[in-house]
Amino acid sequence: MIQKLIQKIKNAFFGGHERTVKANKNILFSFVIKVVSIVISLVVVPLTLNYVNPSRYGIWLTLSSIVAWFSFFDIGITHGLRNKYAEARAKGDTKSAQIYISTTYGILAIVFVSIWLLFLVVNPFLDWSDLLKLSPEYSSDVSKLALIVFTYFCMQFVLRTITTIISADQEPAKASLIDVIGQIISLIVIVILVKTTEGSLVYLGLALCVSPLLALIGANIFFFKGKYREFRPTISKVKFSYAKSLFNLGVVFFIIQIAGLIQFESANIIISRNFGPADVTDYNIVFKYFGVLSMGFTIFLTPFWSAATEAYVKNDIGWIKESMKKYNILNIFFVLVGIIMLFFADSIYDLWLGKDTVQIDYLLSLWGLIFFTVSIFGSKYVSFLNGISALRLQFWASIISPILYIALTLLFIQYFEMGVYALFVASVIANFNAFILAPIQYHMIINKGKKGIWIR
Repeated sequence: MIQKLIQKIKNAFFGGHERTVKANKNILFSFVIKVVSIVISLVVVPLTLNYVNPSRYGIWLTLSSIVAWFSFFDIGITHGLRNKYAEARAKGDTKSAQIYISTTYGILAIVFVSIWLLFLVVNPFLDWSDLLKLSPEYSSDVSKLALIVFTYFCMQFVLRTITTIISADQEPAKASLIDVIGQIISLIVIVILVKTTEGSLVYLGLALCVSPLLALIGANIFFFKGKYREFRPTISKVKFSYAKSLFNLGVVFFIIQIAGLIQFESANIIISRNFGPADVTDYNIVFKYFGVLSMGFTIFLTPFWSAATEAYVKNDIGWIKESMKKYNILNIFFVLVGIIMLFFADSIYDLWLGKDTVQIDYLLSLWGLIFFTVSIFGSKYVSFLNGISALRLQFWASIISPILYIALTLLFIQYFEMGVYALFVASVIANFNAFILAPIQYHMIINKGKKGIWIR
């Protein structure tokens, strides 16, 4: 009986279509890696709260959000690399694959080194306390923290190119492992800080920024000396004539990313200015808590992008339909888990962060759940459309979405006097592409066989 059960499990994960087997293996390994990642995240949050207190932690989150805006100066080039690299590999064109990788590293290095040097000049003249509406006592530490965080973001957006290459090879589990190694290093350093130093924003920033960089530097060396030796970036292989093809698709992704940036990264700034740093912490605790649902679903969904690309090129529509059916069933399961999480939210907050450490409003938790439920529903359709480069409708939706989001957020907070949960409400409405346009577009392409605007 047990042997039959084991055999069924083996057949489920390692039997069937080669594309499915590869995806299932990555799902299995990604699940283990994500569990470790979630556990570390759950441990790190209360540690940092105890180390620097909720208000200082809110400052760290807000400053990180501001600096994250600059990440989009890559103009979506890594997304362009993902498709171009995969295309070159499929054709066995090793030379082009190396050129695309080298050119991407070269462009990102030029862009982010330039931005970093400009920031070095500007930062001494910025009054971060005034910008974030903070007490003047934080001025010196926040200025130092800004430099640390900015340096980290500039370096990591060049170094993270290796994770794009790994994901394009349909091995997202390995890419996730790099992040987890960075988290483990961060956790170790924070534990040391808690035991040996007084609460410091600067030390916290160093712990959370340097650790991931060490993991990324190690990954670049490891992979380009091993599996990707023939593709390792070199100055001689940087060909700016190849940049156009990287940018053509990348610019579309860039606009879509900007919409995501405004909706997700501006939230901390809006909350800080309208409510206060402590409310930034409440919002992010809810975001991390229900974000576990999105993290879990992403484990199953990540291999689908590149697998869908291959299936669509080979006209394997049956495999795409069957995969989407499985994702819809999985979606229902995650909704049920989310409802249970909402029911026990207050108890889990106390268990996680310590009793009465934070007081989180029920409506904030409720709308946090609704937001992630909508995001999960639309993500499987968006992933398929990204995989086949059918981005036109998503592009136009992304133009409208941030404008709608900002307008609704200000309306809900200033006119209707809604609480912090207003940001989740606005995000749900503004994300109409996920729950309306993307499902319709998928239906028209796969079930109706339509072309035209649907496939562009």
